[in-house]
Amino acid sequence: MNHYSLLFYAKKTKSNPELSAIYLRITVRGKRSEISTGQTIPTASWCSKSGKLKGNAQQSKFTNSLLEHIKFKVFSSYNELILANKEITSETLKNRYLGIDEKKVTIVEVFKEHNKQMYDLIGETYSKGTWERYETSLRHTIEFLKWKYNVSDMDVKQINPEFVSSYEYWLRTVRKCANNSAVKYIKNFQKIINICFANEWISKNPFINYKSKLTTVVPNFLSQSHIDQILNKEFKSERLASVRDIFIFSCYTGLAYIDIKNLTYENIFIDLKGEKWIKTNRTKTKVAFSIPVLPIAEMIMNKYKDHPKCLNQNLVLPILSNQKMNEYLKEISTLCDIEFDLTFHAARHTFATTVTLNNGVPIESVSKMLGHKSIKTTQHYAKILDSKVSNDMNILKEKLAQKELKMKIS
Repeated sequence: MNHYSLLFYAKKTKSNPELSAIYLRITVRGKRSEISTGQTIPTASWCSKSGKLKGNAQQSKFTNSLLEHIKFKVFSSYNELILANKEITSETLKNRYLGIDEKKVTIVEVFKEHNKQMYDLIGETYSKGTWERYETSLRHTIEFLKWKYNVSDMDVKQINPEFVSSYEYWLRTVRKCANNSAVKYIKNFQKIINICFANEWISKNPFINYKSKLTTVVPNFLSQSHIDQILNKEFKSERLASVRDIFIFSCYTGLAYIDIKNLTYENIFIDLKGEKWIKTNRTKTKVAFSIPVLPIAEMIMNKYKDHPKCLNQNLVLPILSNQKMNEYLKEISTLCDIEFDLTFHAARHTFATTVTLNNGVPIESVSKMLGHKSIKTTQHYAKILDSKVSNDMNILKEKLAQKELKMKIS
């Protein structure tokens, strides 16, 4: 329990030493805060030992009664802090006595400030896509507050484990988020709570016992026959043909949408053997990577080298917005009888699986070309390739059969 002590003392005024002002000193755990009582008295009438005015004169009785009232008010303030489960310090007790409210730190304001700082760091520490996801998380948080508590914001000290549990329930039921989406939104919210905890705006972490797990999602990727279908399809629309070409370019380079959008001829290098390479850093992770330009990718590059947009902006390909690319890719998947809706990111999955791993490219090389920070990320692709496992086991069978044959011969 936080005990406190009070001391009234008189301090001579600078203008007239014969007059003194009475102050109250509050001490909690050795730390002091002082308050002026607003009372001025004759210096000679003060008794420092008792902390009161001497004598029974009417003025002395009135002032001493006032000091007792101040003591009682401080005691009441102390009890209010205990009942409110607030931390008691000399400063918080002084502020409660003076009626100065603590500045509330609210969850939406912290979230907005975090997102503002993130926006300012786009291109340096964060990508625009990451900022957009946190903006979506902020909107979800505001909607949940309105749905559950009918408020537009909330003091961070009110965030507790029940809040977190209800928020996750709301994401899964009202918002109908799939497991991984719900977990990611909660993780984004948890980052904001961690900021509050680090700044000591909250004393207990509401995520202390929270557990969640992402489920493994098999990404859509194209088989070689799918790639051939798209490559050989004749499109009457020039726009669809262009989108198809850029998508295929991604299938044979593994470049993500944003990396193709930023790709210029300054990123194209020719080695001593005369072979072309794409060398740059992944926009998402800042990891450097090098990719040899395969014949199909080079043909597509050459096709668009004189395109007005490429010439004006020194771009390798005239890529549209990510939204437009995905919109037109849906058309292409329908026209080519692909059983799922294509997205631009499916090209990167296709490079990792069908184009490289399925053709015997070592996983370490694939990981470097994809610009993955850890080979564990790349291993996710290897797990979904039954044909790769089958081929690897057939190679092993052949080796074991040859070994067995040698043993018989010898």
